Amino acid sequence: MDQFISAFLKDPSGKNLQKLAVEFLPHYSTLISKAGGILSPETLSCIQKALQEGKLSDMVNQIKETLAVAEKASLEIAIIGESGAGKSSFINALRGLSHEAEGSASVGVVETTVHRTPYQHPKYPQVIFWDLPGTGTPNFRPDIYLEKVGFASYDFFIIISSSRFSLNDAVLAQKIKDVGKKFYFVRTKVDSDLYNEEKTKPMTFQKKRVLQEIRDYCLANLSHIGVSELRVFLISNFDLADFDFPKLEETLLMELPEHKRHRFAMLLPNISDASIEIKKCFLKEKIWLEALKSAAMSFIPFMPFLIGFDLPQQEQCLKEYRNYFGLDDKSIEEIAEKLGKSMEDIRGCLKCLDFWSLVKDDSIPAKVIKGTESFCAVKGGPVSSIIQGLKVYILRLKFLDTVADDAKHLMRMI
Repeated sequence: MDQFISAFLKDPSGKNLQKLAVEFLPHYSTLISKAGGILSPETLSCIQKALQEGKLSDMVNQIKETLAVAEKASLEIAIIGESGAGKSSFINALRGLSHEAEGSASVGVVETTVHRTPYQHPKYPQVIFWDLPGTGTPNFRPDIYLEKVGFASYDFFIIISSSRFSLNDAVLAQKIKDVGKKFYFVRTKVDSDLYNEEKTKPMTFQKKRVLQEIRDYCLANLSHIGVSELRVFLISNFDLADFDFPKLEETLLMELPEHKRHRFAMLLPNISDASIEIKKCFLKEKIWLEALKSAAMSFIPFMPFLIGFDLPQQEQCLKEYRNYFGLDDKSIEEIAEKLGKSMEDIRGCLKCLDFWSLVKDDSIPAKVIKGTESFCAVKGGPVSSIIQGLKVYILRLKFLDTVADDAKHLMRMI
């Protein structure tokens, strides 16, 4: 059990709450990933103040509002690049779609983007990737480009090139910076460069050296055309786990507003243990906040009947986790087809599909707790708080660990 929640449940008195208020920020910092958490500095300060003053209802309201905002958060991501740079492939990769899938971004050797085109994430309709006309198109005019594509609506811009970045890219990056938005240079198709280099120079080929040469060339090129913020991410749209994509993920998460981090973390594909752990870390933070909120609210008589973590809610929770990690029924069917295996073979490898085995507990302590849960819920108070807090924390964490382990297992099979 989490130390902070455990201390909160054992003694919710005013004196202990003041002590917990001091420990709140240091403890919260140990929960979040290095990419940050979903609580803003202002919210953290409000929760700490509520604890210090013993105002549990204020703390609950802050947590409820934060979780609601994180769940509803939208993301609009602008992708810019010249024809053939790999914009569409990049968008499809982030959406988890093949190039031939229904609704995928058009991929071709000629310019396919004339007007800005929105591509909604198949699982998260609040997330839209915008394929914008490239800076090398005849219609590109740096002085009016951002206004024309509606720059204000985008959370950040990704400028893509498969060779060298142009003067137009540099001008555009400066204009994006001037309007207070973030931009990121992404150099695609490094897998093709490595393949070609190895084929032409098999005796002297060194992967690390070639990658460094590509990076140095991009940085020198950008510096020469006047870009001050020199960050270039080398990626392959067909193998996201390699090269700089994990670093790009982490950078975007750190630089997004707190309330949008959760949404972006959930849409990231399961490309490595590290990417799964990032997603898991954000969900563990949510579990911690949910448990703290549930424990505080359960002091109030009858409240557990209204907010209790009952079987339908538990089943929905597990379903959501499966969806986040690409283990929903539709995704499992697609994976089985990709691997040439039957659905039964794939499902037999996954523990998270058996809901009842995860929630069933026939031990004597569990039966005692279940028998006293309703009685305590009527009265409220510390015992009710302990039962509900433990229930939310332990079960959600069990679901999360099981789903994350299954996701790693399936990723290795793929």
